[in-house]
Amino acid sequence: MRIAWVTDSTAFVPTHSNSKENHIYIVPMNILFGEREYQDGVDLSPEELFLKLKEVKVEVKTSQPSIGTFKELFEELSKDYDYIFSIHVSSHFSGTYSSAYQAATLLKDRLPNIICIDSKIISNPLTELILYGQRLLHEGKDPQQIKEAIEKRIDSCETYVMVGSLEQLHKSGRMSGLSFFLGSVLNVKPMLAIEDGKLEVKDKVRSIKKGLSSMTDRLIHALATKRISKVSVLHGLNRGEALEWIEQLSIKYPEIEFGAYPLGAVIGVHAGANTIGISWFAEDEMN
Repeated sequence: MRIAWVTDSTAFVPTHSNSKENHIYIVPMNILFGEREYQDGVDLSPEELFLKLKEVKVEVKTSQPSIGTFKELFEELSKDYDYIFSIHVSSHFSGTYSSAYQAATLLKDRLPNIICIDSKIISNPLTELILYGQRLLHEGKDPQQIKEAIEKRIDSCETYVMVGSLEQLHKSGRMSGLSFFLGSVLNVKPMLAIEDGKLEVKDKVRSIKKGLSSMTDRLIHALATKRISKVSVLHGLNRGEALEWIEQLSIKYPEIEFGAYPLGAVIGVHAGANTIGISWFAEDEMN
């Protein structure tokens, strides 16, 4: 059985070019600098984004791909694949899932084998869901079994993020004016969790060191009752900081696979260049 995997540019995939080898197809999200529009990962990298944020004083917005973009891609992929899984960034962060779902609905009479899933997460954890689905396919699972297993795995994900810029988080509409003001005055940054696809404040810290410590404590707490084989450290332009954290964690937990993964330009618009976070999926409950 041939399955195409469609996602958006908030996912971390080593290359943004469509690949028949890995069967993963990325639909870029849009970033608007004033009147000029860029495609995330195609003609605007995170490095270029943050340089523009410093140099160009215009309003910056992000927008999801259109329904038509997904419809066209689904029609093209249907020529070579039996099923299409379209898995996207949390619907609470973007309308991308909605665009994909509406495109699939328009095509359901001709192409009934399009399965859309709201990942309720971002970045590399979203990619991990696709890789998990591909493993299940290799093991001989059918599309319905794969869909149910992916949705179950979504519920086992924990993600924590310390935002790099309160100003950008405020501009994106994800932080109230009062919280932004108090955070700016007191030099306090929120440590956020992604729960059921939404951002929830879990802690407030005054330094990166305390933020990393708080997120590490969350991992330690999870390991007390759950088996975790891989942990993703998510970062903006602060890759060196992410790698140092991974080095510390790897010494303490050598049995866990740690990796550093960039958050991407669209997420950077909302969270800032120095954002750092951690994410994992629980494999199963320990006795």
